[in-house]
Amino acid sequence: MTTRRDFLKQSALLGAGLTASPFFIKAGGAGIGANDKIGVGLIGCKGMGFGDLGAFLRNPEVECIALCDIDDEVLNQRAADVEKTTGKKVKNLYKDWRKLIDNKDIDVVIVGTPDHWHCLQMVAACQAGKDVYCEKPLGNSIEECNIMIRAAEKYNRVIQVGQWQRSDPHWQDAVNFVQSGQLGKIRTVRVFSYQGWCPSIPVKPDEPVPAGVDYDMWLGPATKRPFNRNRFHFTFRWFWDYAGGLMTDWGVHLLDYALYGMNVTAPNSIMASGGKFGYPDDACETPDLLQTIYTFDDFTVLWDHAIGIDDGAYGRNHGLGFVGENGTLVLDRGGWEVIPEKVNGKMRMEAVALKKSYGGGGLNLHVKNHLECIKSRNRNTNASVEIGAHIAKFSQLGNIAYRTGKKLTWDGKSFHDAEADAYLTKHYRAPWELPKI
Repeated sequence: MTTRRDFLKQSALLGAGLTASPFFIKAGGAGIGANDKIGVGLIGCKGMGFGDLGAFLRNPEVECIALCDIDDEVLNQRAADVEKTTGKKVKNLYKDWRKLIDNKDIDVVIVGTPDHWHCLQMVAACQAGKDVYCEKPLGNSIEECNIMIRAAEKYNRVIQVGQWQRSDPHWQDAVNFVQSGQLGKIRTVRVFSYQGWCPSIPVKPDEPVPAGVDYDMWLGPATKRPFNRNRFHFTFRWFWDYAGGLMTDWGVHLLDYALYGMNVTAPNSIMASGGKFGYPDDACETPDLLQTIYTFDDFTVLWDHAIGIDDGAYGRNHGLGFVGENGTLVLDRGGWEVIPEKVNGKMRMEAVALKKSYGGGGLNLHVKNHLECIKSRNRNTNASVEIGAHIAKFSQLGNIAYRTGKKLTWDGKSFHDAEADAYLTKHYRAPWELPKI
C-alpha cells in the first residue's frame, strides 16, 4: 500500500516522467528497458474504461494499440479522442473483444465493460498471457469472483482492480490512525453513499437496436431482452442482469475500507432492508434505498445508500465513520478527520482537524502501481484480484440478503439456504459459458 512518503516520492517521479521501479520485465517475460513500450488495449470505451486508459497514457512507456466497443459511435469518437491526445492514430478498432485479446502487440487489457462481462473478458485475457486492469466490481457473482482468482493464479497474471482508493495516500493514513487504537473500542463502522446527482430513470419503451450497435454482443451472457435505452450504457447498473446497483457500484470502494480498517474478512451474519421507496414507479430494478448490517464478533458494519438524496452522515454524501469509544474517524474522498466523543462535558480525545486529500490523483497512482508491478512481475498490486474479489463478494452478500429478505449466515462457500445459494452463480445465455478454471 502506498504511504504518504511513497506518494511524495512517486509524485516527483511522475512529474519527471520516470518510474520508481528498479528493474523492468515485459508482461510476457522478456526484459525491456525503461523507454520500451507497453501495449494497451481497452474493451468498453464509453465510461470509466476510457478514464482508465487516459491514466495509462499519462505514462510515457504506454502505447494504445487497440480499442473495442460494440457501439460504432462510441468507438469512433474515442479513437478520435486518443489521436487528439497522443498525436497517434489507434491502429486497431474492434467490435468483437476477442479480436483485441488475440492481438499479439497488446500486453495489458483494460476491461471497462458492464459488470456482467468482466469475468469472461478477464479470464480470456489471462489465458492469452495478458495482464489486466479490470474495472470494479471485479465480478457480477460470487462464483465469477472465485473463477477470476483462479485464472490469475493459474496463468500468473498481474491484475489491478479499479478500486483506485487503494492507491490514494490519505485513505491509508486514515486506516493507520484507525488501527493505532486511539479511537478506543470501535463498535460500528457506518458506510454510506447518498448520490443526489443520480436521478430516477423513467420507464421507456423498447425500441429497435440503434444503427452501429452490436446489441447481441452487448448482452453477451445476459438474458435475451429487447433493446431498451434504460439498460444500455451508464444505466445498466440499475438492473440485476448486468450489475448490483449502488451496493456494488460504490460499495466496493467504501466497504473495502471498512474491512481494511477493521482488519476483518467474513461476517457472522448479514441482513438487509430497503426497496424502491424514492421512485417506486421508475424503471430501476435495484433498490434506491438500502441498509445492510454485517455483524462480526464484537462490532457491526452498516451499509446505507440512497439515490436522489445527498444528505448522508456527517454532512457528507459518501464516506465511512469508524465509531469508537473515544471518537469517530470520518473518511471520504475529500479527506479525513476525527470527531471526539464528549461525555458529561468532557472530551475523551483530542480532535483531529480535517486532513484534506493530498491531491495526487488516486487513479494515476493506481495505474502507476500496476505498471510497476507488471514490469517486476509482482502480483501483489495495491488492489489485487484477491482484494477485488473479496469486496465484490462481500457486496454481493448484502444484495443477496436484500433479495431474499432473510438474515443469512455465510461460511465462505454457502449460505446453507437454497434460495440464497441460488444467487451464487449467474446462469449464462448460450453460446457463452461460465469459464472452467
